[in-house]
Amino acid sequence: MLDMELIRKDREAVATALAKRLDPAEVTRALDEIQRLDQERRALITEIDAERQRRKAEARAYAQAKRAGEDPQVAAPEAERKQLAELESQLDEVQARLRDAMSELPNLPSDDVVAGGKEANRVVKTFGEPPVIEKVRDHVELSRALGLVDYERGVKLGGSGFWIYTGIGARLEWALLNYFVDQHIKAGYEFLLPPHLLLDSAGFAAGQFPKFYDDVYHLDSASAPRGQFLLPTSETAILGAYQDEILETPKLPLKAFAYTPCYRRESAGSHSDERGTVRGHQFNKVEIFQFTLPEQADAALEEMLAHAESLVEGLGLHYQRTLLSAGDASASMKKTLDIEVWMPSTGKYKEVSSVSWAGDYQARRAAIRYREPGGKQTRFVHTLNGSALATSRLFPAILEQYQQADGSVLIPKVLQDRLGTDRLTPLR
Repeated sequence: MLDMELIRKDREAVATALAKRLDPAEVTRALDEIQRLDQERRALITEIDAERQRRKAEARAYAQAKRAGEDPQVAAPEAERKQLAELESQLDEVQARLRDAMSELPNLPSDDVVAGGKEANRVVKTFGEPPVIEKVRDHVELSRALGLVDYERGVKLGGSGFWIYTGIGARLEWALLNYFVDQHIKAGYEFLLPPHLLLDSAGFAAGQFPKFYDDVYHLDSASAPRGQFLLPTSETAILGAYQDEILETPKLPLKAFAYTPCYRRESAGSHSDERGTVRGHQFNKVEIFQFTLPEQADAALEEMLAHAESLVEGLGLHYQRTLLSAGDASASMKKTLDIEVWMPSTGKYKEVSSVSWAGDYQARRAAIRYREPGGKQTRFVHTLNGSALATSRLFPAILEQYQQADGSVLIPKVLQDRLGTDRLTPLR
């Protein structure tokens, strides 16, 4: 969440930044309510502190009178104890309302992130050229002809939005994941295999709850009284693993990555852009993550972008890098850049990675801090995350960009040794 002190000191700057994402009238209402609750909270704290000091003074006077053999007045009568308890209860309620109001605010976009939606996104880099294909076949047709994906049995097992990788298709999927894992380890990231079921506190820490609470699969309250859900991305797990910790400053940046399936309630539409494995309720993804000092964040963002792009370039795929507008980026992120691969069948680009910088927004929610060597004060770390990569869209991009006139599909060189072949051929 945002820094309350920043709202107190420079509300205008906060409002201007939030207006890139929200209606200005909505921003005004939200900040008015937050500042009202903050003032009420501070007034209650002052009143409670004064009452406690008064009671301490009365207790000292009582003790002194007893030692002097005098008949002291009874300190802190029952009515006064009830009054203090009522004030403390009011404070708890106001603080909870303030926390809820603060948690609803999105992050402040970076200065170079513009207002608007998808129409305001800006392409900032292009790699390679679209392949020239005389007669384009889409990935669904290709995967069926090559025996790579069984869509019908996937629906039979899980319902709409599920599929089964089969035969060499399953091997291709696993080869991609192993390729990513090897490259991340070489780049100095620590490999994690986290639980797929997380406590609700991890969803709040990542900024996904409460706003996107209904976008994930939850266990019922009887099975999970503390609240548990299936993770939508391993970003949630990596961040959540370090909740309430003070990280060792010399070890920053702390670099980790995780492989998990991702579980999401969103379903594919009927449009050709969403067919096959492009969008579903479960897909595989490898996520990279960094915890950094504030001054390390810019360099970390560039390093993570370059690293994720090197994977796509290693596969020989044509792609573009896009700087997202404030309205198209995740509400938790200050800045997001998407890596989008070319899909010949639709003539469009599809995102296979989002690399994002959250500033200290997630760290505040998760209470993840660092302490300078020899210092007493703690500060919040900055967090960055990036898909590296999501396979369910890379798989179709490889099929479409590497398709041949005879119906076969070439295998990217970096995967050939893993699969023991340089080409996929149609079933006979």
